[in-house]
Amino acid sequence: MRKQSSRKIGKAINGLVWLLIVGMGLYILCSSVRVRPLRKLSYIWKAGLLEMEGDLQRAATKTLYPALVYTASGGGAKADSLEEWVLERAVSIIPLYGFLTGQQDYTPAIESTAAYEILIQGGVHDENEINQETGEAFDLAEQVEEENQQATEPEPDGESKADLGEVPSEPSVQGREYSAAELSDFDFLKNNFYIIESNTDISSDLLNAGALLSMDMTLQQDSSAPQILIYHTHSQEGFADSVEGDVRTTIVGVGDRLTEILRERFGYNVIHNTNVYDYMDGELDRNRAYTLAAEDVKRILAENPSIEVLIDLHRDGVNEDTHLVTEVDGKPTAQFMFFNGLSYSRRNGPISYLYNPYIGENLALSLQLKLACEKYYPGVSRKIYLKSLRYNLHLRPKSLLVEAGAQTNTLEEMMNAMDPLAEVLYQVLGNPK
Repeated sequence: MRKQSSRKIGKAINGLVWLLIVGMGLYILCSSVRVRPLRKLSYIWKAGLLEMEGDLQRAATKTLYPALVYTASGGGAKADSLEEWVLERAVSIIPLYGFLTGQQDYTPAIESTAAYEILIQGGVHDENEINQETGEAFDLAEQVEEENQQATEPEPDGESKADLGEVPSEPSVQGREYSAAELSDFDFLKNNFYIIESNTDISSDLLNAGALLSMDMTLQQDSSAPQILIYHTHSQEGFADSVEGDVRTTIVGVGDRLTEILRERFGYNVIHNTNVYDYMDGELDRNRAYTLAAEDVKRILAENPSIEVLIDLHRDGVNEDTHLVTEVDGKPTAQFMFFNGLSYSRRNGPISYLYNPYIGENLALSLQLKLACEKYYPGVSRKIYLKSLRYNLHLRPKSLLVEAGAQTNTLEEMMNAMDPLAEVLYQVLGNPK
């Protein structure tokens, strides 16, 4: 009788054990498809299993220090037995474990090597800027030495110019149009369209695609009076094949080309101001370039109050092994970048002495232009660069700073870039009337 009773008890215990095993197995299977019922009961099962196996300490080590255990075991060897497998599965469903292993480091997308260098260096340095860390002005005279001064004769006027012709119809869509849902996602917008200098930041309230795209950037003044002013805070910027002393082969000559296209192909009334602000007494001096440019631009605006659009045309500075070029209509074309100053320091907040009432409008113009580039000329524009200072963008709501190409681009590539730039300006600014 006692033997029979012992057998019955043994069978009952065996049955209970198997019931627990089956139950645990079912729970594990359910957890693998993200079905997590009876969370408290599962904890009891897990704790019991750990206690029975005497591996609580080992399981805790695996849970809290998975990388250490991985390394110590020679690189993630598989469990040697069914019991080990069950135990590891039990450990894997501990909420803390899932939380720890589910965390991922977020790294913003970087558009290119050139953009990465900009970020490493703290942004596109402005010659009128004070280093907030040291309190000293940036010295960029050394960057001028990177300019290539090859004695190459420029092409005679007219030979390299494309036929201006009549105002073309809307260009064909070559890229993509982004949906309102995509653009309304702050992280999507910021990561796909902007590079943000480390010294500044921008909020979702300011970088609101719905609000920025709803702003009317079209010209209100007809072409009987000046509408657009193009100028160059840094007029001495040259290119790989610029000719020393020949202004036609510098950024000023590129500004001439942009002016010509906007006037003759699109019918805008454009003033091209070629005054120099960064070359004093026979030497390159950019310490007061933005201050001098602001004074002169204010004078021009006072004389021509009909001007609605200001374009400060620059070229960027990159490593000598970086070439910002793409192809548009079969021609090598320098890439360009729209640039915004936010008058905002990450450390100190709004920079009151650099007040700009038009930051929203500035952002609206650059974003609308960037989206037009993505639609019609994908790859021609780099991400919009956001920096902490102002850069004279406060002088008009429709103020724009453009970094076209770099010192490693050729003059031909730069001239070719003015066609798509003028086209997207036309798409955003509208009919000149």
